[in-house]
Amino acid sequence: MPQTQNAPLVLASSSRFRQALLDRLHLPYQCYSPDIDETPLPDESPKALVHRLALSKANAVAERFPNHCIIGSDQIALFEGDILGKPHTTERARANLARFSGQRVTFLTGLALLDTRHQRHQVHIEPFDVVFRTLSEREIERYVAIEQPLDSAGSFRMEGLGIALFERLEGRDPNALIGLPLIALCDMLRQAGMNPLGDA
Repeated sequence: MPQTQNAPLVLASSSRFRQALLDRLHLPYQCYSPDIDETPLPDESPKALVHRLALSKANAVAERFPNHCIIGSDQIALFEGDILGKPHTTERARANLARFSGQRVTFLTGLALLDTRHQRHQVHIEPFDVVFRTLSEREIERYVAIEQPLDSAGSFRMEGLGIALFERLEGRDPNALIGLPLIALCDMLRQAGMNPLGDA
């Protein structure tokens, strides 16, 4: 939708899901994929991890965009003390969903807005909980086979068939589950002078 080469807003991501969410705000933007190491640091807390990665993604492209507002975002799933990233394999995706069956999983989405025009940044962490239905092995196999959620934290895509896995969702902004908390982003953009609804 509104992607233009010289837009003052930059999405530091190649995710088509984040792009689809940002399209909803009807602001012109451009995309550039950051290249960062997402390995957690020793003894790094989940909140510190998503805070650091979201800001690192924005900082990774800052030199290329010196007069822009850059959006960085990163997400992890938390379950029984474990930090869960992308499963990458069918076997791990199935194993994750089997663990989640009938349980609550917390997602933390880090969101950063780096204003390279004024050398300022804002960072927000959006929590969101999902409560899974009790899932049969056949349901898990069918879901993973159909949607192949191997690049999604938590091994599902809420914007697709993944919605059938849940008993309920609990949180302020369900867009956070897809990877971009739009309510928080709108607030950040307003503070940076880029109101999606125009001047107040």
